[in-house]
Amino acid sequence: MAGNNGVGPAIGIDLGTTYSCVGVWRHNRVEIIVNDQGNRTTPSYVAFTATDRLIGDGAKNQVARNPTNTIFDAKRLIGRRFSDECVQSDMKLWPFKVVAGPGDKPMIEVSHKDERRQFAAEEISSMVLMKMREAAEAFLGSTVKNVVITVPAYFNNSQRQATKDAGVVSGLNVMSILNEPTAAAIAYGLEMEIGSDGYKNVLIFDLGGGTFDVSLLTMKQGVFEVKATAGDTRLGGEDFDNRMVNYFVEEFKRKMKKDITGNPRALRRLRTACEKAKRDLSSTAQTTIEIDCLYEGIDFSTTITRAKFEEFNMDLFKICMDLVKNCLTDANLDKSNIHDVVLVGGSTRIPKVQEMLQDFFDGKELCKSINPDEAVAYGAAIHASVLDVNTTDKVHDVVLLDVTPLSLGVGLHSGFMSVVIPRNTRTPTKMEAEFTTAKDNQTSILFDVYEGERTRANDNNFLGKFTLAGVPPAPVRAPKINVCFEIDANGILHVLAEDKGTGQVSKITISNVDGRLSKAEIDRMVEDAEKYKAEDEELKKKIEAKNALESYVYKLRNAIEDQMIIAKLSLDDKKTIENAIEETIQWLAANQSVKVDEFEEKMHYLEKIWNPIVTKIYI
Repeated sequence: MAGNNGVGPAIGIDLGTTYSCVGVWRHNRVEIIVNDQGNRTTPSYVAFTATDRLIGDGAKNQVARNPTNTIFDAKRLIGRRFSDECVQSDMKLWPFKVVAGPGDKPMIEVSHKDERRQFAAEEISSMVLMKMREAAEAFLGSTVKNVVITVPAYFNNSQRQATKDAGVVSGLNVMSILNEPTAAAIAYGLEMEIGSDGYKNVLIFDLGGGTFDVSLLTMKQGVFEVKATAGDTRLGGEDFDNRMVNYFVEEFKRKMKKDITGNPRALRRLRTACEKAKRDLSSTAQTTIEIDCLYEGIDFSTTITRAKFEEFNMDLFKICMDLVKNCLTDANLDKSNIHDVVLVGGSTRIPKVQEMLQDFFDGKELCKSINPDEAVAYGAAIHASVLDVNTTDKVHDVVLLDVTPLSLGVGLHSGFMSVVIPRNTRTPTKMEAEFTTAKDNQTSILFDVYEGERTRANDNNFLGKFTLAGVPPAPVRAPKINVCFEIDANGILHVLAEDKGTGQVSKITISNVDGRLSKAEIDRMVEDAEKYKAEDEELKKKIEAKNALESYVYKLRNAIEDQMIIAKLSLDDKKTIENAIEETIQWLAANQSVKVDEFEEKMHYLEKIWNPIVTKIYI
């Protein structure tokens, strides 16, 4: 329900690696919003063709014939550097091209309208967000501006800020960046109606398409307190698919003496078949993969058993269990103290994952009461309603107490990292530490900010740097520099350094280092987004005009085949309308991409011929 400013209710979006989902709190409950295809989740795919741009189901449906210009997995690129090991590894598996942009930023290169274009991961994500926003606006019948977007708990500052930038580019006001396991915990808490009687320790096991998170929360009286979190932003269902694809590439090479690795279309069709096989193996012990004309006219038919699939991925499953163990250790809780283990993310449907998790918790029944595909969007919608000052349809208060997943600190002259905020510290938070100079008469100090758990600074993730200038010359270690680290509600870090002697201050908001979008880049992307929106609207009008003309033509043809109408038509009138219909059908076949007004002109041309004739018939 719209507030008095004309803006509709705030929505929650689960911006997933493979699928995205949007929800809204309305009529005292969460409603998961269906897209234009009637689906409750939307593929996080964007495709570029010679004539238009497709997002969601339309993009995924044509991926086999247009693999090099269909973008997916943008979430695995967002906020990263091109030189990152994980980017280099993933690039080998993508059919689309990724190149190094300014500041080592990964840029996705595609062919669109016969031009080569480059897009940042933020732009691709913003297109998916716009698709979710449009679905929400169609459902609510009002403009949507405010949103809560979820991210993996283990996303670093760069990735969080880049996700927020994507929201800005899509024209949304991002009220909060919410951790996915926390969102799922909110959904669970409401579903299970956890009230004031006692508390619950709940472990959220979130294994999605491209990321894995495990978080341990304590819930009591509407307060959701995260005790610890662990995870891996490079582990998910797509990694399981990759193992299967590699196995069958080798099988095809062995049996057919052909290597398909250089053929994007063949690899894409194989990947699609492997994705389906993975889902089938969640409910059956064996499944068949059959692909007609996979490569050079050769058909490919094979079988895979659940046992074989588990063998491919056993090391990845064990990593998940190790991270569960680490999370419990960080929270200082024994597994016997866990009241519920909640499964979130489509990959938790894998039987072996459930079996290993249940064995780890000594046979404890796993909680499957919430939909693993929708739980995150469900929780995000609840949090959005809590934050939305305009809505009159309020959910009861929910208090979130989250933690930072990684230690944050400053690189020292010695090469080590001095931790200012330890991992699993409750957020929002503000902590301070004292530093000094490394040389005599030093007048400026360079602060390198890192996150991670390694002792050496360079082994951790570099977040950014800034300089405190104007330090009065003094003997080494004499100046006292106070450094304050502050993490806001979105998990974004702000660092401030102050010389206690002079009061000189320098500060930085840690974002995406050199890869962070500048205001000019964001403005340019917003303009591009508006341009694409206008192009999409124009294409929609063109399709509607073409369909209207086609419909009218065939309606006329059916009309003049009606015996009652034929009996009333003169030979000249019949010949005139038949010629006009045939001429229009041929024109349509040769002119699929003309402008809207040309379709409309043809419609008027037919109407001018038909209307006088039909008037004579019914007088």
